[in-house]
Amino acid sequence: MEIGISTFVETTPDVKTGEVISHAQRIREVVEEIVLADQVGLDVFGVGEHHRVDYAASSPAIVLAAAASQTSRIRLTSAVTVLSSADPVRVFQDFATLDAISNGRAEIMAGRGSFIESFPLFGYDLKDYDQLFEEKLELLLKIRESEKVTWKGGHRPAINNLGVYPRPVQNPLPVWIGSGGNQDSVIRAGLLGLPLVLAIIGGSPRQFAPLVQLYKKAVAHAGHDLSKLPVASHSHGFIADSTEAAAEKFFPSTQQAMNKLGSERGWGRYDRSSFDAACGFEGALYVGDPKTVAEKIIHLRKNVGITRFMLHVPVGTMPHDDVMRAIELLGKEVAPIVREEVSRW
Repeated sequence: MEIGISTFVETTPDVKTGEVISHAQRIREVVEEIVLADQVGLDVFGVGEHHRVDYAASSPAIVLAAAASQTSRIRLTSAVTVLSSADPVRVFQDFATLDAISNGRAEIMAGRGSFIESFPLFGYDLKDYDQLFEEKLELLLKIRESEKVTWKGGHRPAINNLGVYPRPVQNPLPVWIGSGGNQDSVIRAGLLGLPLVLAIIGGSPRQFAPLVQLYKKAVAHAGHDLSKLPVASHSHGFIADSTEAAAEKFFPSTQQAMNKLGSERGWGRYDRSSFDAACGFEGALYVGDPKTVAEKIIHLRKNVGITRFMLHVPVGTMPHDDVMRAIELLGKEVAPIVREEVSRW
């Protein structure tokens, strides 16, 4: 069972002071968080790509590379790379470079992305949303398979027997599919033989169990080796020395972030009752003391089939010291409980 962290490098206003941290400072803080995650024995750290003022990481590979030379074992992944609006050649080159710096610890988590700012920014039409992802994933996998590439699609200039460099340390360079729970995405990942990441951020995590089974059926149908294809979750949460402290620290920024997003998407208000319900044992928030969070992760493994758990922290802007403490507790206290229990099965 792998355990790690994901972040969107958020720069929302501080709930108490209204102060907005600079993009530069938040990026430097994230590098410190990655280094700490490596030191406390976590398995993976993911950085999400966004192109908005309230998120600082438009280029996850560069942020991860800054930490690569300061770490020794932790895997470094995007979470996600918005492949639909990116150039697969450049994505592969960036992560192959990260793979070199980290000596074989880079991963790509490819997804459509839940925000649309990158499409007009890079000159793409949203009506091509699905076609762009399918075509660019095809090209990315073709580059991964062969040094020389010949390829033709409808949304990018053709490539005729050209080399793509550098080549990564890992062969193949890991490519995961990130999904918010879309059945077609899950089936595609299984048929392609690619590991799957599910964004389990609302409702009951148990609801994702049928998707994992659907993924496994697609893997078997395509003749891939399921034992080599992990399934991960990306789940919001926070850890403190007590469950009460964790909830009190995590709720204000979470409420602010969810209500900002909700105002853009027409959702209802996010209040404390919604938060508390999600913190319950069957809820999608992993908030509490180390024992509480460990028990929920074990429950997720047993009932959904997740083999990699990524705690997304913070949601919104939180004090850097609090985030560092949560990472320390995840690595030193939560992860050993989970790994010991899973090893008995």
